[in-house]
Amino acid sequence: MTVSKNINNPVGMGGGKRKRLSRAERQNNGPHRNLDRQGAADQKAELVRKMREKARAAEGAGQADDATAQS
Repeated sequence: MTVSKNINNPVGMGGGKRKRLSRAERQNNGPHRNLDRQGAADQKAELVRKMREKARAAEGAGQADDATAQS
């Protein structure tokens, strides 16, 4: 069976079996990609939160060391 290289002319696909894709979906920007982006944003937010907590802990430990050194 011949495979078409054109998304608008699906050779071998029976009539009505293939969903008509919007322009955004043809550019791989469909709803599944939005979910992937949301997941990536959540992971990034979590990583940033953890890094900030570590920075605060290190900063707090540094200030405690300075206070004992000054005493």
